[in-house]
Amino acid sequence: MNDTTRRSFLILAGALASALLAGGDVAYAQTGRAWPDKPVRVISPYGAGGSNDISARILAEELGKRLGQPFLVENKPGAGTRVGNEMVARAAPDGYTLLYAAAPYAVVESLYGKLSYDPRKDLRAVSLATVAPVFLIVNADSPFKTPADLVAYGKANKQRGLTFASPGSGSGPHLAAELFFKEAGITGLNVHFRGDATAYTELLAGRVDATLTAITSALPFIQNGKLRVLGVASEQRSLIYPSAPTLREQGFPNVIGYGWFGFMVPAATPQPIVDRLSSEVKAILAEPAVSQKMAGLGLQAVGTSPAEFAAFIDKEMTRWDAVVKQVGIKGE
Repeated sequence: MNDTTRRSFLILAGALASALLAGGDVAYAQTGRAWPDKPVRVISPYGAGGSNDISARILAEELGKRLGQPFLVENKPGAGTRVGNEMVARAAPDGYTLLYAAAPYAVVESLYGKLSYDPRKDLRAVSLATVAPVFLIVNADSPFKTPADLVAYGKANKQRGLTFASPGSGSGPHLAAELFFKEAGITGLNVHFRGDATAYTELLAGRVDATLTAITSALPFIQNGKLRVLGVASEQRSLIYPSAPTLREQGFPNVIGYGWFGFMVPAATPQPIVDRLSSEVKAILAEPAVSQKMAGLGLQAVGTSPAEFAAFIDKEMTRWDAVVKQVGIKGE
């Protein structure tokens, strides 16, 4: 092969490789195979039927359509999401096992100490998919019309204190409630239940004063006048329930809390796969039909780059670690 022919061959080979990376298939150097060329597992760290599971299935179906292979959701609940997290951390880094991570990912190390996997090193961020703002909600028959009313009651009843329902120790709603107590300078008790539905049952029965949690399960009761929304613990008003003012607007600037879900993969997963997944997830979440489905679950569609999601997780870990240590919360 003369120099001219060799040069032409190298140019053609380079162009072909670029086309593969830019087109429908992602090639990676380890095997020379295209990704994906077989079904992809999506691990949900919760049981079937919840917002994590349902939103994972919505996104998995859309990913399958766009990438030409089935994306199959597998529920691996347990240990505050640690079971699912560890399964993916230990999986082959080949793009065929994804984690649909949830907000507890950022706090499990603070709650439980040393883990069997390293949440900072063993997995890498792909894209933040959705966030679920938490709302301050009370029984509509209560005298509380604003967060200030709750605080005034808490200060006037120091011995009893306020009681907040939350879906589990160390959950986003639990931590947000602790922030509220701290910001307001009042004594409060978090009463933990297994999920939002049970927490709302107690609130409707008048056995707890309030809850700070996702709004989805509460919407029917809000609409029929049995529950009242006092605010939302987010930086801006939520598109899910825009009439609710933020707690920041009402004098509680540091009470920010939300659930979230996003895609992660084993740390050594090739960059082209990570980038392709991220771009596809962002494109899917930008579709109005998909964002509307998410809103029906109480979730706001987001979609980020891997770097943006990694920075988000790091910020969440730092913020909640300080709260867990200050309050002395232990994982159950």
